[in-house]
Amino acid sequence: MSEPIIIVGGGPVGATLALLLAKQDVAVTVLEARKQGAAYGESRALALSYGSRRILEKLGLWHKLAPHATAINSIHVSQKDSLGRTQLHARDYKQEALGYVLSYGALSAALDEALSNLPAVNFIFEASADAITHTATHASVTFTHHGALQSLGSALVVLADGGRSLDEIAGLTRETKDYGHDALITKVRAELPHNNIAYERFTANGPIALLPNGEQHVLNEYSLVWTGKKELIAPLLTLNDAEFLAQFHQQFGDRVGQFLSVEKRMSFPLKMSQLQVTDTPHLVVIGNAAQTMHPVAGQGFNVGLRDAESLAQHIASSTDAALGSASMLEAYRTSRKADTKGGLLFTDFLVNIFSNDILGVSGLRSAGLGILDVMKPIKQHLVRKMSFGK
Repeated sequence: MSEPIIIVGGGPVGATLALLLAKQDVAVTVLEARKQGAAYGESRALALSYGSRRILEKLGLWHKLAPHATAINSIHVSQKDSLGRTQLHARDYKQEALGYVLSYGALSAALDEALSNLPAVNFIFEASADAITHTATHASVTFTHHGALQSLGSALVVLADGGRSLDEIAGLTRETKDYGHDALITKVRAELPHNNIAYERFTANGPIALLPNGEQHVLNEYSLVWTGKKELIAPLLTLNDAEFLAQFHQQFGDRVGQFLSVEKRMSFPLKMSQLQVTDTPHLVVIGNAAQTMHPVAGQGFNVGLRDAESLAQHIASSTDAALGSASMLEAYRTSRKADTKGGLLFTDFLVNIFSNDILGVSGLRSAGLGILDVMKPIKQHLVRKMSFGK
């Protein structure tokens, strides 16, 4: 191809796309706003599906990441104040694990190291995109790098920066549903070992996820995602550690014993959004920039990696003349439509059905969880959806 493909956003999704392309000798330029190494210390947990592990294996990264990843061998789903529950076990589906918990920093460092050794990749750190435009024949990015304004053009620009506003890009609009909920994220240490079990606990206020997450010799650390109405989550940030752990224990229960300590707490608003594309020749959007999902089932990041894998396949099979054309981009979007829509509907359904306290609904949910536990075909479909998407 005559000129490098430009990827705006060098986080894990953008970097994965760059690596997938470089492995096929496709030249890429990656623009990343942060300094090199700025993300390496970020302990925020990523829930990787089994399918995402396979993508990272294909890139030759998994052997480096495995020592930093905590396997999820079982998932325990329950509802507060009810006996209904269901469990999923990797061994029942001939998988080594149902998923993995890995820090954002560890994945970023591994991807950056792999990209640094590839001549097909020009990774520009501290490059903040100011404007993205497109015409019938080309797309271009204007960016600031070390105080200087620069511009690059390409037959294909990929926007993989989930934090970027899209309001100023012609042809792109976003449909958003604000849940009115926040997610509190932190790490906690418990009395009992995690035994590689992830917990999804539904309460009337919102779901709570407790994921095994610690170095291999630390067996009682967990990543916590506690969601609920803003007015309920905000006060949790100001409690002292003992008060916070007491309230969390009251909501979660005794399955891992007492909670012993908690790290720094942060929160962010929850929403569901999907990009609506009218006409954007030579520009494509992937990952969280294209769709944002509630974290209830850990789908969002994995859908983004599958975006990158599919787009890389379409780019590698494209001719120079067709690269970035309306027909090529439509073929890519069609290939991703079912997976993306399924993830959005699935997570939204879970939030709506499990995050209310309407009279009588609680009993139905409890019964439903109990029935699901013995419905093997449904559980198999659910595991395949969480592991591989559509």
